[in-house]
Amino acid sequence: MNELPQQLVNGLLLGAMYGLVAIGYTMVYGIVQLINFAHGEIFMTGAFGALTVWLWLPGGTTMWIALPLMIVGAVIVAVAIAVGAERFAYRPLRNAPRLAPLITAIGLSLALQQAVWAWYPEAKSARTFPQISGGPFEIGSVTIQTGDVFLVAAAPLSMAVLGYFVLKTRTGRGMQATAQDPDTARLMGVDTDRIIVIAFALGAAFAAVGAVAYGLKYGEINFRMGFILGLKAFTAAVLGGIGNIYGAMIGGVVLGVAETLATAYIADIPGMDKFGSQSWADVWAFVLLILVLLFRPQGLLGERVADRA
Repeated sequence: MNELPQQLVNGLLLGAMYGLVAIGYTMVYGIVQLINFAHGEIFMTGAFGALTVWLWLPGGTTMWIALPLMIVGAVIVAVAIAVGAERFAYRPLRNAPRLAPLITAIGLSLALQQAVWAWYPEAKSARTFPQISGGPFEIGSVTIQTGDVFLVAAAPLSMAVLGYFVLKTRTGRGMQATAQDPDTARLMGVDTDRIIVIAFALGAAFAAVGAVAYGLKYGEINFRMGFILGLKAFTAAVLGGIGNIYGAMIGGVVLGVAETLATAYIADIPGMDKFGSQSWADVWAFVLLILVLLFRPQGLLGERVADRA
């Protein structure tokens, strides 16, 4: 029990990273009802975009100068790929049966993995990600690693910016109208194609921020990193209520805390030592999803998806 505060903080940090990626899933699904399974790979390309910027910078550049440039590089790469995917892969299939864009998303996911592997042959094994010097930081009995400091600042700031954008700007209100009824929104003068592109771009930007946080947290990246994390982020979106932006972050936090506590404490239960290992962390995440879907299939905060049947 003495470790509980530390484990809760670890879970909150992990969940915040899941939530940043889950926002992209829930925004796209809320507006066009598409499960973009390539979103995990967009997250991964953002990490390699940040790494590319770091490798291009002159030697001796400090992380305090490099980090903002790396974030910009990650966002540019992730947004460019997401917008390109929407324009050339998903838009032509917008009126097709739902299975067609789903298969396209899976194919795009595999293509992005192989493209990054071809660009970075070393990515077959983990590539070292630059780290912020200093730390760790002690707050009472809780220790925050240096790599998590970025996440502590980025996650709440990102949510605040997104909340203001969606609730207070004209484009944000257009996104809400398009999510509720795209045909009526179009008749009222909303450019739904532009709104959909913005949703893809915003989701990719948040995924890029999450990718930088991942690299700083774990110290390495690889071309397969987006697969499992993308599935967990989708799980977080479903947990919070698909189409619900705030639910995506809350679902991510719940998932991160549950995964961390399960990994930390299940091994202490007699006869459960095998199930508390780190290799079972992914399993417990999906066990939680199954339980929530059994008892509250609409998610913790409820879905915000209009019935377009």
